[in-house]
Amino acid sequence: MLSYLVILLIFSLTFYYREDILIYYNKYFSSNQKNPTTLEKNDYYRSYNFKYIANTDNFIPNNKQDILNIYYTILNSGMSDFTFYCHNEYETCLDDVKSVAYNKTTLSNINDFVHPYNSFNQIETSFDSLGKIDVKVKHNYTNDMKVLLNYKVEEVIKNNINNDMTNVEKIRIIHDYIIDNSKYDKNRSDNNIFDYQSNTAYGVLLEGYGICSGYTDSMMIFLEKLGIESYKVSSENHVWNKVLLENKWYNLDLTWDDPVNSDGSDSILHDFFLISDEEMLKNDKTEHIYDKSVYLN
Repeated sequence: MLSYLVILLIFSLTFYYREDILIYYNKYFSSNQKNPTTLEKNDYYRSYNFKYIANTDNFIPNNKQDILNIYYTILNSGMSDFTFYCHNEYETCLDDVKSVAYNKTTLSNINDFVHPYNSFNQIETSFDSLGKIDVKVKHNYTNDMKVLLNYKVEEVIKNNINNDMTNVEKIRIIHDYIIDNSKYDKNRSDNNIFDYQSNTAYGVLLEGYGICSGYTDSMMIFLEKLGIESYKVSSENHVWNKVLLENKWYNLDLTWDDPVNSDGSDSILHDFFLISDEEMLKNDKTEHIYDKSVYLN
């Protein structure tokens, strides 16, 4: 009977002080068992760091910026599964992780800085009370799509680009090629009819139909192949490219340079070809307003 009462007392005390016990365990024991996933970089990892986010090798964050950098590094590396941990002394860590993981705009912004092949279609975060965070990523592009796209991109470059061209000349040729060989997918944008994968480079380069995300991914894949630094910019309803040339950032919007003519004819514009923000806003003040605290030049 006495042993029964002792067991009951221990159980009661454990239940009553469970939060304190978890905190004590987390502080004094779990710190020695924290083993973040080893980072593995795929072929589409980009070494670029930006003012908004940067690559990191610190996977036990001390502040919210560290968390943003971890999410960027996970995506930028092409990882499908990754585990990292909150620092014991970072009291608001889980709250800050939630503020990133549950914010679709923040995650979309981070997505804009990685290679399209490493961009996510779906990203899920789970965590426990001891500060273990698991991130699972489903990517936009399958391996089969990447193989076919790479073959197409290399073919276009081989047939149209030479080393004597300037970067501006190369970009113009690719800009015109994409517009000449694709149409804006009005059925998808206006009527939610999904005949093509026009939101991706696959739809633009292999099926011949695109919407703004497909045009932008296509251009970014070419820019990567040509060794030209870029990222994507998202406004509320639109996305386009930012390109770095001679230490200056320029806007490049293939969607708006591929107008939908009322008579069904095709045409190419260069109104949004490597222009400054000031020039861009002269041409349009509706869809090209973006968050400059994220997309910093």
